Amino acid sequence: MKVSEVLHMNGGIGDSSYASNSLIQREVIFMTKAIAEEAVSDVYCSKFPKTLCIADLGCSSGPNTLLVVTQTVKTVDKIRKKLCRQSSPEFQIYLNDLPGNDFNSIFRSLPRVQEELKEEIGSEFGPCFFNGVPGSFYSRLCPTSTLHFVHSSYSLMWLSQVPKGVEMNKENIYLASTSPPSVINAYYEQFQKDFSMFLKCRSEELVSGGRMVLTILGRKSEDPTSKECCYIWDLLAMALKQMVSEGLIEEEKLNSFGIPQYTPSPLELKAEVEKERSFSINRLEASEINWAACGNKLYSSDDSFKDDGYNVAKCMRSVAEPLLVRHFGESIMDKLFHKYGEILSDCMSKEETKFVNVTISMTKRE
Repeated sequence: MKVSEVLHMNGGIGDSSYASNSLIQREVIFMTKAIAEEAVSDVYCSKFPKTLCIADLGCSSGPNTLLVVTQTVKTVDKIRKKLCRQSSPEFQIYLNDLPGNDFNSIFRSLPRVQEELKEEIGSEFGPCFFNGVPGSFYSRLCPTSTLHFVHSSYSLMWLSQVPKGVEMNKENIYLASTSPPSVINAYYEQFQKDFSMFLKCRSEELVSGGRMVLTILGRKSEDPTSKECCYIWDLLAMALKQMVSEGLIEEEKLNSFGIPQYTPSPLELKAEVEKERSFSINRLEASEINWAACGNKLYSSDDSFKDDGYNVAKCMRSVAEPLLVRHFGESIMDKLFHKYGEILSDCMSKEETKFVNVTISMTKRE
C-alpha cells in the first residue's frame, strides 16, 4: 500500500470528519504555542526579511489548518510594533498535505481569514500569499533556501509506508508487547529512513538560521511497545478481533494490516537530528494530554466516560478511516467504531489514559 495515495483525514464537516473531531490537535497547538513563538521571533529578528516564508506541513483541513499561520503572522506583527519598525513583511505561506487532503475547504476559508487579520493588525498588515502544496513531506516541497520557518504538528508520526513483515505481527495492527523483534526493528528502521529524509529535504529548503518546530505523537519510554504509545491501537485491534470472531472480517485480512506510524521518544529524535547534522536542537520536550480532550473535556466525571470513549473513537475514525476502508471495506466501519467506542469507554472508566507529545525546536546550521 502506498501511504501517500491512501492516507488523509476525513474531509468535509460531517460527524466523522476531521474538522469536527480535531479538538485534541487544537489543544496541542496551543500547548506548544510558546515554543513556536520563540522560534518565529528569533528568525524574524535575526533576518528582518522583506518576505517571510512559512511552511505548515501536514496541515490537514478544518478549524486548525490556519491556526499556526495566523498565530505566526500575529507574532511577527507584535514584534514589529515593539521594535517600532514601520513596514510589515510580506508573508509567503505554504500549506502542505498529501494529495487526498481536502484543500478545497482550506481555499474557501482564506478570504475570511485574511480579512480577520487585516482587521486585527490594521493598515500595516503585509500581504499574505497562500500556496497549497500537495505531496509527501518525505520529499522536496519548496524551492531551495526560501523558507524561514517550518511547522508541523501531529503529522510526522505517519510513515511513508507500512514496514515490511507486518504479516508476522499476527493479531496486532501496530507495535504491541507480543510483536516479534523483527517487526519492532522494521518499524524503527522505517522511522529512521523517513525522518532522516525529512530532515535532509527541509535543510535544503530552509535558509541558514531558519527555524523548525515539530510536534509528534510519541512516548517518554524507550520501549517502542510501551502502553503509552500503543494502547490506543491495541484497543482498535481488539474491536477488529471481535469482528473476526463474528465472521465479519477474515483473519487473514486482520493479520495483513498494519498502521503506518511510529511514535518516537525524545532520545530517538535527538539521535536522528545529530546523525543528519543539518540542524542544532534548541528545545526538546515531552508533554501529555488526556484522551478525553478529544471531546473537549480534559477531566471527565463518572457519568461522561461513555461519551468520552465514543468521542475518542470518532477522533480516531476521522484520522484512520481511509486506511481501514482501503483494507477492510466501507461496510463494516460503523459497526467497527461502535465496538471501538464501547471498548474505549470501558477502558477510560478504569484507568487514566494519555497521549504523549514530543516537541522539538531546531535551527538550520550556517
